[in-house]
Amino acid sequence: AALKAGKHVLVEKPITASVAEAEELIEEAAKRNLVLMVDHTFIYSGPVRAAKKLIDSGELGDIQYCDSSRLNLGLFQNDVDVLWDLAVHDLSIMNYLLDLLPIAVSATGFSHVEGQPQNIGFMSLFYDSSFISHINVNWLAPVKIRQMIIGGTKSMLVYDDLDLAQPIKLYDKGIDLSPDPDRIREMLISYRWGDMRAPRIPDSEPLAVEIEHFQNCITTGAQPETDGTMGIEIVRILEAASKSMQLNGSPVDIT
Repeated sequence: AALKAGKHVLVEKPITASVAEAEELIEEAAKRNLVLMVDHTFIYSGPVRAAKKLIDSGELGDIQYCDSSRLNLGLFQNDVDVLWDLAVHDLSIMNYLLDLLPIAVSATGFSHVEGQPQNIGFMSLFYDSSFISHINVNWLAPVKIRQMIIGGTKSMLVYDDLDLAQPIKLYDKGIDLSPDPDRIREMLISYRWGDMRAPRIPDSEPLAVEIEHFQNCITTGAQPETDGTMGIEIVRILEAASKSMQLNGSPVDIT
């Protein structure tokens, strides 16, 4: 209705409850030459942008995996399950940081309140490469955790959203594989134990950065970083995850 009234739109995450609805919004915004932007606020935070720079610089090497946990004794929703409520954050961050889209998803979950949506969920995402990612979300945890680990061949990155002093830590830890073909039948793995460093993160308010970006897109006609296309990609994953959860975790292709 807002787009049809000629208004630029900044919509809460996820963009819609279905891929079909998202396609309708994207088409309407394009037809009217309006800005359609999704409120994936973490994309505009200092720590996530710092992590993006480190990954793009090649400092982590080839990215091998991502393991994300978002847990707390949180507010139980009665209209959406925990994947649609919490995992949407992790999916948007992964999408932004790694610029990779999964081809299939396996998801499981359980509701501990009869008649209510799942309050605990696990999601494994598969890609057209050796990269793999896993998301653990929970409304019924005794502690609050907001942590993402990204492993690379050169170093590993830990993003802890609750660590205000050092939200990004880079570890020179991992394994090295011997390239010697004569030792192919032996143990080829050696372990690397290096230093940890925490880069300085500029102090900024993510919502203020996001609103400024939205205003700039309206003024200049630029494409938002969290546009309708990104929004629909997240919904497409969540739709497939919901199907997988109904199938007790059987992988579902993301189309």
